[in-house]
Amino acid sequence: MSCRRLPWLAGCLVLAVACGCAPRKTAERNSEVYVADTNSVGFNIEPLPAGGGSARWLATYSSNGKTARFEIELTSSTPLEDEESKRFNIKSGKGKLVAVPLSDASVLLLDLKKALEAKTVPGKVQRADSVSFEFVSFGQHLSQASGGGFAEQPVGNWTPMKIFLGEGANEGQVFLNLNPVIKMGSFSIKDPEYGDLVLAQLAKVL
Repeated sequence: MSCRRLPWLAGCLVLAVACGCAPRKTAERNSEVYVADTNSVGFNIEPLPAGGGSARWLATYSSNGKTARFEIELTSSTPLEDEESKRFNIKSGKGKLVAVPLSDASVLLLDLKKALEAKTVPGKVQRADSVSFEFVSFGQHLSQASGGGFAEQPVGNWTPMKIFLGEGANEGQVFLNLNPVIKMGSFSIKDPEYGDLVLAQLAKVL
């Protein structure tokens, strides 16, 4: 993880302590269901063939007759070496969001605008093949908590991550949460101040 990410580690540890994100050996294959909240947008995920050690999923969001598709790829993940990070199974890594042909994200972007409390949906967008990000994950086998967030009990199958999109003054932060067992993912708000920055980056590939 680059040095410019280190100031955010303290916040990661606070979140990990608050939600009880201690490492778990196994996760119960229980009857989890996705719990919607006003500051998140959920979508379906399907596993894709891994390549070079990467984990990959096809994400799909369908609403009002429009379907958006994009790929999520986690290309690396490294446990942090300090004692608190080891205790809460905090990892850093890199990944990317990959554009899929014929995706129609018009409704998804509107729903993300509301959830992330952005002010505007980007107008003319220069499409990209992919958008890279760095991430910090906060443990595994967590369950969704009522009203948003995640909890250690009951045991679940969610891995929440904070991802960093863009660079410098154009960097935005958002939570990307994945549950391969129930095949769901979600984007959740980090701070309203990042809404427009995050939406501008996501619009390139959604």
